[in-house]
Amino acid sequence: MAGICSEKRQYEEGDIVVCRCKEVTLKEIRKWISRGYDTFDELKRLTGVGMGPCQGRGCRDIVMKEIARMTGKTLEEIGTGTYRPPVKPVKLGMLTEANKEDPWKGKVVSH
Repeated sequence: MAGICSEKRQYEEGDIVVCRCKEVTLKEIRKWISRGYDTFDELKRLTGVGMGPCQGRGCRDIVMKEIARMTGKTLEEIGTGTYRPPVKPVKLGMLTEANKEDPWKGKVVSH
């Protein structure tokens, strides 16, 4: 009985998905780095890498290491890029805890 995975496929190294949230491949990252875009923020703007639900926690290190490898710079020279708040996902309940006693405090009520 042949299963779904019975056929062996050869993948090129560039077909590796670096950012699962935005489906950005290593090939894409390498293409942009070779064109001179060698910061995480530039690659983020061009490809969307680091802008998915994980906010770069799954791909930032991989992208940064690839930039370092291709440019010959150290990770310290490259920098980490810009983090935008919230850095980690925040539960909505945490944001409403401050107004637990008076739910209308700070609200604008229009008539």
